[in-house]
Amino acid sequence: MATKRAVMSSCASLVPVPLADVTTDIALLMKVIPAISEKFGLSKDQIDEYKPNVSIAIYELIKKWGADMVGKYITKEIIIQLLKKMGIRITAKQAAKYVPILGQAISVTISFTAMKLIIDKHINDCYKIVRELIESRGI
Repeated sequence: MATKRAVMSSCASLVPVPLADVTTDIALLMKVIPAISEKFGLSKDQIDEYKPNVSIAIYELIKKWGADMVGKYITKEIIIQLLKKMGIRITAKQAAKYVPILGQAISVTISFTAMKLIIDKHINDCYKIVRELIESRGI
């Protein structure tokens, strides 16, 4: 799932239209992040349906691990904040696009790596939360 979305992101970085790749990244992340959370049972709607003590435990673990996107409705604004944290990479990617051949290769590499890192981090956050919930609460 992560690699497929990262490849899609890197392909979008080849489009010579300014910020087309960033728009694609936002759209991809708005779909994949909730899908991952849902697979782990950690979407906002799923958490709200658990027993109160389980929901509280999950939110405490989210806070403990600093998992920015777990248990939230994912909006364009949240994704933009996430991308701003990776601002240097995005700026470099945009600048590199305009250097013939080598610049496009750099842009593709940055795009793939950034998207893979974001998605893998979310998967790892979800995994840590669920694992700790199971280990500590026996749920």
